[in-house]
Amino acid sequence: MENNAPLKPTDTELEILQILWQHGPSTVRFVNEEQSKLKETGYTTTLKLLQIMHEKNLVSRDEEARSHIYQAAVTEEETQQRLLDRFLDTTFRGSAMKLVMQALGNHRTTPDELDQIRHLLKKLEDDSSNAAS
Repeated sequence: MENNAPLKPTDTELEILQILWQHGPSTVRFVNEEQSKLKETGYTTTLKLLQIMHEKNLVSRDEEARSHIYQAAVTEEETQQRLLDRFLDTTFRGSAMKLVMQALGNHRTTPDELDQIRHLLKKLEDDSSNAAS
């Protein structure tokens, strides 16, 4: 039974995906060197993780060259959306309002961020009133 939908990445897989999103298609060695800047990681560990991620459809692999080239098979945006949806459902029982209130209440928000939030709220209100008409 093969399912082509990507699975939820683990924290370490997400670190690798972030490297691939930032730098584009990369060799195992490059991914390992970037990972090692944050924490000591063996080459074979990185290789094994990329192989597992390939099986999970999180990355694709170009096997033409001597060194295989891996690239993210999922976009950063769709991964963020999938993780956020799951987090919202499991932590806030699906309430976006509770999530936003928690985030804004516990963190310092810059004036620029508040302006961006106001702009987003205005856009959502406009879209909502246009859909109702």
